[in-house]
Amino acid sequence: MRFKLLIVDDEKNIRIGLKTMIEREFPEQFEISMAAQGAEALELYQAQGADVIITDIRMPVMDGIALIEQVSEGPQPAIQNGRPQILILSGYEDFRYAKAAIRYQAVDYLLKPIRRDELFAALRKCEENIAKRSQMAEQLAVTESYRLQVQSVRLQELLLQTDLSEEDIGIWSSEIGFDQYALPFSVAALTYKNLDGSRMKKEDLKSLAEHMFESVDGILSATLLDRDGRMILVGGPRSKFEDLSLLAAERELDGMLIGVSQEGSSLTDLPRCYRQACEALKYTFIYPKARLIWHEEMNSNRLVFPVPREAIRKLGNILGTNREKEIGPLLHEIFRVDQLPELDITYLESVSRHMNEQVLDEVFRVYGEASVDVLKLYRKVGDMSSFCHFHDYFRSLEQLLFDLDAYIKEIRSAHSEHGDMKEAVAYIESHYHRPLNMAIVSNHVSLNYSYFSEAFKAYTGENFVTYLKKVRIRKAKELLEGGSSKLSEISNAVGFENTRHFSRVFKELEGVSPQEYRDKLVAGNARFAGADLPTDGE
Repeated sequence: MRFKLLIVDDEKNIRIGLKTMIEREFPEQFEISMAAQGAEALELYQAQGADVIITDIRMPVMDGIALIEQVSEGPQPAIQNGRPQILILSGYEDFRYAKAAIRYQAVDYLLKPIRRDELFAALRKCEENIAKRSQMAEQLAVTESYRLQVQSVRLQELLLQTDLSEEDIGIWSSEIGFDQYALPFSVAALTYKNLDGSRMKKEDLKSLAEHMFESVDGILSATLLDRDGRMILVGGPRSKFEDLSLLAAERELDGMLIGVSQEGSSLTDLPRCYRQACEALKYTFIYPKARLIWHEEMNSNRLVFPVPREAIRKLGNILGTNREKEIGPLLHEIFRVDQLPELDITYLESVSRHMNEQVLDEVFRVYGEASVDVLKLYRKVGDMSSFCHFHDYFRSLEQLLFDLDAYIKEIRSAHSEHGDMKEAVAYIESHYHRPLNMAIVSNHVSLNYSYFSEAFKAYTGENFVTYLKKVRIRKAKELLEGGSSKLSEISNAVGFENTRHFSRVFKELEGVSPQEYRDKLVAGNARFAGADLPTDGE
């Protein structure tokens, strides 16, 4: 078996020396990578994994202790099979380092200068540990994996139940292993959202949440990813969920949001606690500074109102009518921002859905696609759950409405007055012989690229590229009719890069090549001239 070995030391001679010694003693046994400091090593580890890591302690950028902390507690690379074996190197006899070695279960702590026999013995111990772990994993893999998979699937199904008979309780209890649960328990629902609205990968979230909860000495009875991608923890004591949230804050994991249920002690409590945890998690959206919400602290008499369809319709109608100052206040009124802390979140969800249907979708149905940036924001705003907190969603929606307001005004102006389009056409007629594209012309008339594209096609009946081709070929025909210039000269005079391109476009539009068109003109002129000549008998 060939192992991946990562050597980390800021002294190049030591890195190369270790690599040379190991390759001589263990030929073809280790695939060795090297890094000069912890951050570089962590990047390598995340990209390609490692079975064994030999790391120095004192290094620039990221030291060895920080590295093994990241490797031991952070998410594992997808290709990694278990945590790597750690060997710590140091030129300093410092008890703090020894404690760190113990804390992170390092295989050995080696002092510099490195003794060959100690290094080789430590590596053989690493190999033994990996072999034992692999053997145990193989033995347990089939039965344990299957058992856990069945339990997880059945628990997921149980959490969605609303009514259980006595017979059902016995069956479910056996299938999920409920007799092994620590009682009382609470259920926590977790998610992790980045600032851009993206979510942490499900398996990474699961690994991180489990490890962190165990780090605060919490007891987990069950974990699973539910059908909506939330991480569900069943465990206790209840205070440990608050410790979990504090640990997330300490590690600056600002995107980790947690909802916690009340306590339960029976199998029938599991579905109820699950619903409570998911509901509590939803309300982190309303309270931007809350990382954790306890279900019992939520006001049960939250405010619910009918969806203000008329106000939403009005908002859609004022877009593009020079009433942009009304957008912000009307949006505040529609979402009842002043009452936000007391609102039931179902109200916000309903309003967001109707906003998508009555305003956003309708704008793009009527006026077509806007700029790429507007479309990106539109796709994000269309899903309220893309945002960590309501105020992030609200600001993005408000900005999108302002962008759409400007977009509609531009389209309406271009369609109704045509002044900008007349100027654009005149510019093309005067500058067709130069390198020309839609960006240049739209900038000339001070219109957004996307607005210009839509308005130009509506005004001329053709897209920009086709229109420009026709202008250039029309001018080329005039030159062909009026003189004996070479085709290359005519091609250049009307703005084509080369004669081949000119000929291809000419034939595409006229059905004949430029030379065939000229020959036809010459033949016609000759016949006309011959008809005017006197005959011999006259």
